[in-house]
Amino acid sequence: MAAPKKAESGQVAPASKGRSKKKAVNESELLTVPDGWKEPAFTREDNPKGLLEESSFATLFPKYREAYLKECWPLVQKALNEHHVNATLDLIEGSITVTTTKKTFDPYMIVRARDLIKLLARSVPFEQAVRVLQDDTACDIIKIGSLVSNRERFIKRRQRLIGPKGSTLKVRKVVLDTMKNIHPIYNIKTLMIKRELSKDPELRTQSWERFLPQFKHKNLNKRKEPKKKSVKKEYTPFPPPQPENQIDKELASGEYFLKESQKKRKRMEELKAKQAESFRRRQEERNKAFIPPKEKLVVKPKKGNVCFLSLESFLLFYLKLLSFGWWLFSKPRYMEH
Repeated sequence: MAAPKKAESGQVAPASKGRSKKKAVNESELLTVPDGWKEPAFTREDNPKGLLEESSFATLFPKYREAYLKECWPLVQKALNEHHVNATLDLIEGSITVTTTKKTFDPYMIVRARDLIKLLARSVPFEQAVRVLQDDTACDIIKIGSLVSNRERFIKRRQRLIGPKGSTLKVRKVVLDTMKNIHPIYNIKTLMIKRELSKDPELRTQSWERFLPQFKHKNLNKRKEPKKKSVKKEYTPFPPPQPENQIDKELASGEYFLKESQKKRKRMEELKAKQAESFRRRQEERNKAFIPPKEKLVVKPKKGNVCFLSLESFLLFYLKLLSFGWWLFSKPRYMEH
């Protein structure tokens, strides 16, 4: 048989074209998840022989959760028995324990059962906590109590995480950044932009840094200055002077050399002087109640050509007016013309 002819220079065989195209398509498909794809559920056929060892987890719950756990415990056992996991409620020690059995075939189910009892111990209702047993649901418990030392500051930042009707933010990075005094609205805006970018097939394989907002942290709160400022004294190698005792004070004032009767008389004079001073102050305080307050002169504003007269001036003016009226009406008729 004749050997196959070699391809001419500058030409590519059609088979190699198809292979390169297929390889490029496969690489792009590996980078994206098809829409509507769902991971198949883990069944007994995937692990027919079960587990080799028994695994268990336990957690404590507070005293106030005891009544609720006793009420919903039959529902908890029923939900875990469907996955062949045993649950034990110990009211004396205040603990819940979950263990695997010989019929347990899903090795990750014990981890989900552990998350279920943790949520029940942390005041999560059973209807919400049981969803963690599903394949498409997971939980993350974030301990924020030790992230902020100041109690008032901690309460204010925790309040930012609580939404309407008690709903909370469910993203770990948002919660941790909020405790670091970064408002959750910044991270929520970034998540919304990422969700819109993920819908575009052309931008899925590109970097999104140019679309994401860059927020700068600004601390506008001024540092509170202490009320009492401690001023450091200059360092001296010499010790501070020794304080004077009572004998040194008496020697300085000359009282040490006085007789006992003279000292007693001096003390009595000082006591009488203090009493006289206190008596004078008390008298001044008592006399203040008998001193009339100074009256303020009320001056009414003048309106137009209004003239204010005293009582004497008014009576004199009234008498003159009467005399003038009597003369006016009693004059002869010829004077009218």
